[in-house]
This record gives sequence, structure tokens and C-alpha cells, in this order.
Amino acid sequence: YRLPREAVQPEHLRSTEVWQALLVDMPMTAMIRNLATMTRIGVLKRRSDATAKVLAQLGDRERLRRARVHPIAVLAALRTYASGRGIRGGGEWKPLGAIVDALDAAFYTAFGNVEPAGTRLLLALDVSGSMAAGAVAGVPGLTPRDASAALALVTAATEADYEVVGFFAGKGGYRKPGRPLHAGYKDGLAPLAISPRQRLDDAVRAVSNLPFGGTDCALPMLYAQ
Repeated sequence: YRLPREAVQPEHLRSTEVWQALLVDMPMTAMIRNLATMTRIGVLKRRSDATAKVLAQLGDRERLRRARVHPIAVLAALRTYASGRGIRGGGEWKPLGAIVDALDAAFYTAFGNVEPAGTRLLLALDVSGSMAAGAVAGVPGLTPRDASAALALVTAATEADYEVVGFFAGKGGYRKPGRPLHAGYKDGLAPLAISPRQRLDDAVRAVSNLPFGGTDCALPMLYAQ
């Protein structure tokens, strides 16, 4: 009857048949959000018709454009799905490699959904060591460093006039009571080799393994001036 998932009673959402029916007319955003559930329930499995449908939709550039799916939403879905465990609760599933690959490709395809601002942009990324800790919005494996590198790629692919730099502690660093001096180097700000043709792993490497120190958030503004 073409009901959306929100109109279905919770006890029926444990049914493979119900999810197969929902998938027929499921919008793109809802489909991406429910990939893990459909895998755990058994709708998505190797060589199934449902999996073929999902792969076709994730690979449909025009459908992704009409749904206006943001690349970061796809990236969050990719990291969550590939982890095999939910952000909340104890749900677990065995990720399908084909769907992981399709989400990875959809991340780059979705760059075209972002409208350019058309202004000169300085994108300054905090490259201090703390950026490798924690997870953005609780998404497994999506560290602040990964998220900032992903947004830098989106900007590079969208804008015509941009510059990407990394920053940490400035000249001589700074001193906290009872803490040693963070050395920094030069003025604590350096250009980053990030281009629209890179993959995310390459962009993350560009902001990793740098001589980390503290963080001086004034440096980007001083540099821009």
C-alpha cells in the first residue's frame, strides 16, 4: 500500500516481507539510513533482488541529485554500515562488500549536489593530534580529522577559488600553567595538498603525520588578513 516506514507498527519492522515491501518505493535518504537494518533483517544479502535494487539506486547519479543527498550524510552512512554495529543500541550486522563499495562511490558522486558559494574561501583545518580522537556525531570511525578532510574535498570539488591550509600552535607555541611549551614550526600554518581529484584516504593522509603541537585558532584569521 506504499506506506512509509514511519506508518508501520514497530513489531512489524522485524519482518523481512515488510521491509521488502517498504523498499519498493523507499526514498533515497530513507534507503541509505536503513541499509544496516535491512542487512540485519536479511533483506539485503548476496545476490538478492533487493541488494541489486539498492546497488542500482546508489549508483544512479540522477537519483542522488534529485534526493539532494549531502556527501557527509553518505560518508556517515558508509562508516556506520562498514563498522557492522549501530551508533545506538546493540544492533549488529555483517556488512556486504558490494554495498560498502557502492556507498564509497556515492560519496564522491554526491559532490555534485553541493551548490558553490562562488566566493574566495580559505579552508583552515586543525591538524593537531586531538583531531584523531573521538567520533563525529557518534559515527563509528568518523574522526574529526576524517570529517574535516572530507569537507575539504567537497569544497575543492565545488568551489573555483579556494585555498586549504593546516594549522596548530604558532610561533613558539603557547604555555599552559604547569605544562611544557608546544614548539610548533614556522608560524604554525602550512599549505595542504588537497585537490578535488583525491580520494578521502589520500586527503586524510595529507592532514596526518604532521609535527603536531597545540592549537592556535587565530592563525587562519591572521593568515587570511
